[in-house]
Amino acid sequence: MNNKIKLAVAGAVLSAASVANAGIIIPAGDWTIDINGNVNAYATWIDADKTKGTAPTGGLAVTRDASGESDTQTMNTGLLPAWLGFTGTTRQNDLDVSFTISFQPNVSDNGVTGDGKTPLNRQAFITFGDKSWGTVKLGKDLGIFAGQAILNDMTLLGVGAALGGVSGTSTTLGGIGTGYIYPAWKGQIAYTTPNMNGFSATIAITNPNQGGFGDAASVTTTSDGEVSTTTATELYQDRFGIEGQVMYEWTGDVAGKVWASGASYDVTVGTNTGATITDDSFTASVYDIGANINAGNLGLTAYYYDGEGVGSTMMGGFSGATGYDVQSGSAKKRDSDGGYLQATYVIPTGTKLGVAYGVSNLDEASGESEGTLLDKNERWTVGAYHPLTKHLNLVAEYNKIESEGHNSAHKDEQDTFSLGAILFF
Repeated sequence: MNNKIKLAVAGAVLSAASVANAGIIIPAGDWTIDINGNVNAYATWIDADKTKGTAPTGGLAVTRDASGESDTQTMNTGLLPAWLGFTGTTRQNDLDVSFTISFQPNVSDNGVTGDGKTPLNRQAFITFGDKSWGTVKLGKDLGIFAGQAILNDMTLLGVGAALGGVSGTSTTLGGIGTGYIYPAWKGQIAYTTPNMNGFSATIAITNPNQGGFGDAASVTTTSDGEVSTTTATELYQDRFGIEGQVMYEWTGDVAGKVWASGASYDVTVGTNTGATITDDSFTASVYDIGANINAGNLGLTAYYYDGEGVGSTMMGGFSGATGYDVQSGSAKKRDSDGGYLQATYVIPTGTKLGVAYGVSNLDEASGESEGTLLDKNERWTVGAYHPLTKHLNLVAEYNKIESEGHNSAHKDEQDTFSLGAILFF
């Protein structure tokens, strides 16, 4: 099975909802081809009628749908999209060589004809290496920083936070923005050490994905009694990103892993005051630490991250990584941190029950005036994951999302209940 799918299933700590160890294996000369993936779909009911003031900028709690309704229903995949992957492996010249290409079609579409949604293309990479010295990866794959955070989130096989409260979205948010920052799918050149008695490390240069960091940092400021709107928009990133991770895993009656990862990007932001545009540069950096422990039927996960200039949802997107200093007239980094706690337990029927709490905090930048900016997004999740067959799992989830601004007059609340199924092959 595709390595990321295997990690996702194992990392979500849903081993009771078992899946095959591999997909459809086809010998092909010197190659072994693995066709693998999943299909999942969920019906979700959203109650978003508990609001206070206007929505905080960067809040993830849905307040109304496009037609103004507070109670809505959606049909689409959960956090993990439907997936079709192809992996080929071979051994040549004392090297293990592989390629992976995957596609993510949609199970729902909100367009009139149902044909408007563009499929995702998240993976296209090659690897080569040997267990004696490690592995090199080149191509597009899941980002390294915060990768373990999402792979260990139980909502990976469910829904978590809804995205926008409308049907036909490609995926939901899970715990993204309510416990961890999205690692995203990035072009990268990465080296991973061999497994050294449970210890491994990865270091990579990554494509500086555009469109984040400062693109949502629009604020209204008050200076000398006058109100003006200032928008900070990212212009470019002038070097590759640097991401890395260290991890230690162990087995036994009490098995688990601990990890730490980090990322660093250089960002130049143009500050538009309506009359002039000035450039401000800074280094966006973030680190995390996490642990996952399993003892018998009990699983526990704890995670924490802390960053500067990276925002709280998607490396700067949604809530914005930069603010505007009224006194200096320049863009400044916003600090952010957060994490989640999660516990799961397998009952005698084989059903895995889970509960999780997550929060993502975003500070105002130095010199920034108080407005509608998000202070925190919080999430409570209660889920049940039942293995109906070896490959098919039924899922039920309840999620409560709260978004609160730095000004307490801005607060949204959202309750969601989801029912669906996920099939791995």
